[in-house]
Amino acid sequence: MQTDVLIIGSGIAGASAALRLSADSQRQITLITSAQRPIESNSQYAQGGIVGRGQEDSSDMLREDILNAGDGICFPEAVEILAKDGPELLQKILIEQVGVSFDEKESGGLVYGLEAAHSRRRILHVGDFTGKAIMRALLQKLDEQPNVNILTGQTAIDLITFPHHARNPLAIYQHPACHGAYVFNQKNHKISRVLANNTILASGGLGQIFLNTTNPSGARGDGLAMAYRAGARVANAEYVQFHPTAMHMPGVTKFLISEAVRGEGGVLMTPGGRAFMSQYSSKWKDLAPRDIVARAIYWEMLENDYPYVLLDIASHMKADAIKTRFPQIYERCLKMEIDITERPIPVVPAAHYFCGGVLVDEWGQSSIPGLYAVGEVSCTGVHGANRLASTSLLEGLVWGDRAARHIRDLEPAPIVDENDVPPWDDTNAQYDTDPTLIQGDMQTIRNLMWHYVGLVRSHYRMNRALRELHHLRTEIEGFYKKSRLTDGLIGLRNSVQAALIVANAARMNKVSRGCHYREESIQD
Repeated sequence: MQTDVLIIGSGIAGASAALRLSADSQRQITLITSAQRPIESNSQYAQGGIVGRGQEDSSDMLREDILNAGDGICFPEAVEILAKDGPELLQKILIEQVGVSFDEKESGGLVYGLEAAHSRRRILHVGDFTGKAIMRALLQKLDEQPNVNILTGQTAIDLITFPHHARNPLAIYQHPACHGAYVFNQKNHKISRVLANNTILASGGLGQIFLNTTNPSGARGDGLAMAYRAGARVANAEYVQFHPTAMHMPGVTKFLISEAVRGEGGVLMTPGGRAFMSQYSSKWKDLAPRDIVARAIYWEMLENDYPYVLLDIASHMKADAIKTRFPQIYERCLKMEIDITERPIPVVPAAHYFCGGVLVDEWGQSSIPGLYAVGEVSCTGVHGANRLASTSLLEGLVWGDRAARHIRDLEPAPIVDENDVPPWDDTNAQYDTDPTLIQGDMQTIRNLMWHYVGLVRSHYRMNRALRELHHLRTEIEGFYKKSRLTDGLIGLRNSVQAALIVANAARMNKVSRGCHYREESIQD
């Protein structure tokens, strides 16, 4: 397959890029996702909302809040772009172009919510299913574009890069460049070359490499691992944000209890009813930055052997208001026999957002020509060491749009000849993939990362994680090369690589900052 632009991922970043590019009727855009439905991405699970421009608010105020949350290592130029351009793009694209109906007051005017570490009410929302509302509107608009082709059930295996995949041996003297990807069709198990002038990675995060996460099953670090193998620069991989409040329930993926619940007055308590956040942040208390709240919960659980803590909104908000503001959370908890209008919610921390990723510039360009990265898979520098609440959707919108604008302004170039790119070589694939091995190895990765490279890290634990992950990667690569591909096997290979990237970055950084917290600073 040949296409002008290949987009890998269908969340807000990938969809925004596709929408902007679709305005050029001469360009063919192919968007692929490993999910069976385009809406299935991290973006649709965003509950709290998206940052807008609140009343008595300004880009300077938003910039300061982002910088404060990022704990000293946000990239100022990127923060300036987000703070200045983000709310304007939200208005032009999400409200005016695709028609997202954010919540309004009865008297008219948008409702602005408050979340942790924000100095102003500026969060726009659609109940507590903002991400889903945004993605429905974006994907509906994309369906109307004749030059956008959305393919589901398509798993990217590896990026096609020269000189690595070039048939011409003299290509070794050329600068590296990306020309598309090898893609696995989950239905017929065929592997194709999708060749493109420009490739946009919008594949999301990596929460599934941890034992507890709010992320859906596809968030296993695929894009990060592919870009790393291709030689792209990666930055800030140690900064994995753990959401403080995921519902205590069986399974890897936990249901997120939005930070907006605390923004509306919710209070964290021990199972015995003791409010504890003032001990850890006298200034912000329950609205402290996520890393502080998550570690406070972790320590309370560890020191007192609690299986969870409680989040009480029932004592601080009327029942009707709770049902109106948090309809999804209310219904989901009710299915677990918890009426949040009457009793607190049992919560635990869970891996939520990857603040690092493929390093990109202000236009989403990676260190490999022809390869862009947008959304959670990328590192723009906006988030620094800790993401400010509700900035992720906005960053995806802004950099998805910027990458598309950059590609749009490039001089059209011929797509690489398919004869110069070898087909996928599966001659050594002798065996069917063993799902038991995949499940067991994924569980090992999740346990190692949760216990040894999780909320609170130490020199010894990270060293042990790295030793075991290196051994596991060797085993996985061994049967990967001899087995017939499946989506699960591709994901396992990417997950162990993503885990190694995170663990190694955490091991090398001896300074506790933001969501990277070390119990000690032992020198090697």
